[in-house]
Amino acid sequence: MSEKENEVKEEAAVAPEQVEEKEVKAEVVNEEAPVPAAEEVSETPLQKLDLEQNLSPKDVKSFSQREKTEDEQEFIETVVRISRVAKVVKGGRRFSFSAISVVGDGKGRVGVGLGKANEVPGAIQKSFEAAKKQMVQTVIVNGTLPYDVQAKFGAGKVLLKPASEGTGIIAGGSVRAVVEAAGFRNILSKSLGSNNPVNVLRAAVKALGSVKSLKEISQLRGRTSQEIFN
Repeated sequence: MSEKENEVKEEAAVAPEQVEEKEVKAEVVNEEAPVPAAEEVSETPLQKLDLEQNLSPKDVKSFSQREKTEDEQEFIETVVRISRVAKVVKGGRRFSFSAISVVGDGKGRVGVGLGKANEVPGAIQKSFEAAKKQMVQTVIVNGTLPYDVQAKFGAGKVLLKPASEGTGIIAGGSVRAVVEAAGFRNILSKSLGSNNPVNVLRAAVKALGSVKSLKEISQLRGRTSQEIFN
């Protein structure tokens, strides 16, 4: 056997070991020098959305998760009904939402508002703002009304009566929201006309707004409070 053939055999025997050593060295290098991870950047809700839309943080938060201001915390806000409205146009249907809600301070002031928008939170927010602008003042005597009162709005007609202590609020869903927001503890009510929430709510607010205090009645009659009762 020639010397060249012996050298080739020795190289073939040594080559696999050298290859393994090279692979081990490569693995060690990879362990010692890990690939640097990308910097974690905390994205705000505004950055996750399309930044070209110029949305405010108030638009990003849902209506139920929004933070109320000190003025809003004083009010009792109740959503009575949310309706979906479809407008038929040439290209198809366009859907929007309308919400009617009640806002009161629990101390005799209450209002009803109607809001419309393409999204539910926007419609609710508009209804609350409209209700605050249309608030009326009523009279509460020992947690109830001083006398019977009745009012009509459109096809809705509502009758409200005073109740003794412990009676509670005897009213349907629409009227209950109004009297609770106003701050009544005992009251009797009856809806005599349409059951449309918009008409019933506005009739109830109209009835409460027509209630006059003893001082106002005495001034209208030109008598003192003692003369009125005697």
